[in-house]
Amino acid sequence: MKKGKVTITITIGLVFLILTAVMFVQFKTINQTDITSLENMREDELRTEISSFKQKIEDLNKEITDTDSKIAEYQKAIDSNKEASELLSQELEQQNNILGKNDVKGNGIIVTLTDTNDQKITPEDLRELLNQLKEAGAEAISINGQRIVYDSYIVDISGTFISVNGKRIVSPYEVKAIGNSTYLESGLSKKQYGYIDTKLEEGKDVKLVRKDNITIEKYTGDLNFEYAT
Repeated sequence: MKKGKVTITITIGLVFLILTAVMFVQFKTINQTDITSLENMREDELRTEISSFKQKIEDLNKEITDTDSKIAEYQKAIDSNKEASELLSQELEQQNNILGKNDVKGNGIIVTLTDTNDQKITPEDLRELLNQLKEAGAEAISINGQRIVYDSYIVDISGTFISVNGKRIVSPYEVKAIGNSTYLESGLSKKQYGYIDTKLEEGKDVKLVRKDNITIEKYTGDLNFEYAT
C-alpha cells in the first residue's frame, strides 16, 4: 500500500517536471516567434496539457481507490481465515486434551494408595476412585504415569500386579487429577461415606494432597474406534 502511493507520488512529480521543462523550452524560443501566435499556441498547449494532466490525476486517484478496495477485501479475507484458523486450532487443542493426546498442566490433587501387610489395593479400588474423580469434574487423570482415556482399562493380572492400558504398575499407586482442587477434594472427603473414609475404614492406606502445576503426560497408545468412523 505505502509502496504504491510512493510510486504514484513520484509519477505525478515527474509529470510536473516534464510540463515545467516544456514551458521553459517555449520561453527560450519567444524571441524567434510571433508574440501573439506564441501566446495563443502556449494557451492552447497549456489547456491541452492541463486537461491531460487532470485526466491522469483522475486515473491515478481511481487506481488508488481500486487498490485500497482490493487491499481491504484481502485484509478482510485474511482476518476471516485467521479467526477461523485460530478457532479450529483451539477446538482441535481442546479435543486432543479430552482424548489425552496432549501433555497437560494444572492445579488439582494427588491421591496415593499403598499396599499394606493386611490389605492390597485392587483394580476395583482404582476404578472407583476414577469414577468419583470424573464425577467431581476432573479434566485429566493418570495412574502411575498412565493417562486415563475413554478406553482405558484396569485389570488384575494373576493377583500379582495391576495393569493399566496394558502396562504393569505396582504399589504405591499415584493417581493425579487436574481440575478444581476444592471440588475434587470434597468429592472424595465426605465424612463416613466418602472415598477416603471408606477406604481407611477398610484398612487401606490412602493419602490425598492438593498440588499446583500438576503435569499429566499424554496417552502414548493408539486410540481405536471400533464402530465410529
